[in-house]
Amino acid sequence: MSPSYSDASLELAAGQPLLEQTLDWAAINSGTANLAGLGTVAGMLADAFAALPGEIDLLEADPVESVLPDGATRTAERGRNLHLTVRPDAPVQMLLTGHMDTVFGQDHPFQTIRTLDNGYINGPGVADMKGGIAIILAALKGLESSPLARRVGYEVVINSDEETGSHGSASLIARAAKGKAAALTYEPAATPEGLLAGARPGSGNFSIVITGRSAHAGRNPEDGRNAVLAAADLALRLSKVKGPRLSVNPAKIEGGGPNNVVPDHAVLRVNMRPATPEDQARAQSHLDSAITMVAAEHSVHIHCHGGFARPPKPLDPPAERLFALVRDCGARLGQTIAWAPSGGVCDGNNIAACGVPVVDTMGVRGGAIHSGEEFLIVESLAERARLSTLVLLELAERGRP
Repeated sequence: MSPSYSDASLELAAGQPLLEQTLDWAAINSGTANLAGLGTVAGMLADAFAALPGEIDLLEADPVESVLPDGATRTAERGRNLHLTVRPDAPVQMLLTGHMDTVFGQDHPFQTIRTLDNGYINGPGVADMKGGIAIILAALKGLESSPLARRVGYEVVINSDEETGSHGSASLIARAAKGKAAALTYEPAATPEGLLAGARPGSGNFSIVITGRSAHAGRNPEDGRNAVLAAADLALRLSKVKGPRLSVNPAKIEGGGPNNVVPDHAVLRVNMRPATPEDQARAQSHLDSAITMVAAEHSVHIHCHGGFARPPKPLDPPAERLFALVRDCGARLGQTIAWAPSGGVCDGNNIAACGVPVVDTMGVRGGAIHSGEEFLIVESLAERARLSTLVLLELAERGRP
């Protein structure tokens, strides 16, 4: 790669209006359930990404089923997802992903952007991940300014429901990941210093509906089948399998009624996080057997909704090579890049499950995400834009990690 080409591309990327775009996009509430706000942000993003060549679309989300406290199911709406395809016949194919939704709904008190005394920006979604989206666009503009761009094709997916598990966009991500040499996802760095998230566990969310039989708690309790008791028994059985390679969190039991009625209904909400695919299989087996045993012992009917929407993401050799490439690019730019395992999950889990190496914390440096203290370190916008551009140029030249 000619240094003159790379230097010019890097500076073009860093010179983009990164902060202005971040603030403009973060000023619009785009909580996952705020379809109007998501629609506004999606339109703004489509206009911004139209500066790149290729075909851009706003695609409808897949139907998403949710379980209500009474055990009934409903279809929850999700916002449209941005999808950009550029040079699909180029020899090197890449995927870049981000999300436009935040955890802050319309009624959340955290809605204002402000500059802190240290120059950091505090605001909803500035780090997670409106700043990351700005970096994607800047890096791709830097790539497009290089003669190497003709060697690279890419897809960009900016989804609208990452914060709730990407249920409405998982199929789009899987299609976009197919055949890619590598992927970059723009979650914020794991620490304010810029640490990348390496291996990640998987995550499964389950809503387990228990149907028993009501009876008078004083006159004939023996005729009842206590759904709340069965739910509690199931929660305890599931918790027994937790350990260093599998976390189990029975988060909520909903159901019951008056004290003098044996409850005939309950919903148990559970999250399970396995470290590896083998741990996921073990967790699923334990869940299935525990449901069977509780149903038999309590004479109740149990139906389990949900699954492992985020598969585990271990670091295999192709992923390790991609991380090493990012580290080496960082070193050329004077940036120290390191990584460590993370307990969180993201779309990087889904991409890795497709057999594509991915680094999923290529976004800004900041911190306190998912809280009213969320902050963005402004200088990291240009810093990370240079890093991504150089990684893309290296992949264009090498063909794969």
